[in-house]
Amino acid sequence: MYTVKEIFYTLQGEGARTGRASVFCRFAGCNLWSGREADRATAACDFCDTDFIGTDGEGGGMFATAMDLADAIGRTWPEVASSAPYVVFTGGEPLLQLDADVVAACQARGFEVAVETNGTLDAPEGIDWITVSPKPRSELRLTRGHELKLVYPHEVTPESVAHLDFPLFYLQPLDGPDRERNTARAVDYCRENPHWRLSMQTHKFLGIP
Repeated sequence: MYTVKEIFYTLQGEGARTGRASVFCRFAGCNLWSGREADRATAACDFCDTDFIGTDGEGGGMFATAMDLADAIGRTWPEVASSAPYVVFTGGEPLLQLDADVVAACQARGFEVAVETNGTLDAPEGIDWITVSPKPRSELRLTRGHELKLVYPHEVTPESVAHLDFPLFYLQPLDGPDRERNTARAVDYCRENPHWRLSMQTHKFLGIP
């Protein structure tokens, strides 16, 4: 059984694939925060801006099998967009639920499969694109993938993860009341350290999901 907060069609807003048409499948639940505001202050990850509790979002629900979930994802991709179907599994923490059966079922329907994870859990085989976003006060198990995206500034520093096995490294300014200052600091860091690229949450500027 898979518990899904929402499934929706949009454009990828962050990282290397910014602007790409995508189905987002957001699993409910996370291993670093309960999702309840009362627990935020003591959570390992205390800056999450995503609602991942329950199944009441667009396209959300309980899916009994991997094929059922893949069918729901397939129905979300528009018929007019016949090429390059792409699904991003996110959360919460998607690797609490994403397994090889779901990956294979989506790929059998023509989808390229991506995941956005905090990296504290192992990933199933076969995922086409892995984005890891390390979080503070947690053990990083997934130390290789396609892009590493780090919220900046925060407890996990760029220097502490720059040696990991990723071809692409992104700094994403910490959102909130100090976003402008954090963006300026991230820009300066990327200028001084070209190993890193700047990632902006363009979906927030555009007003899309």
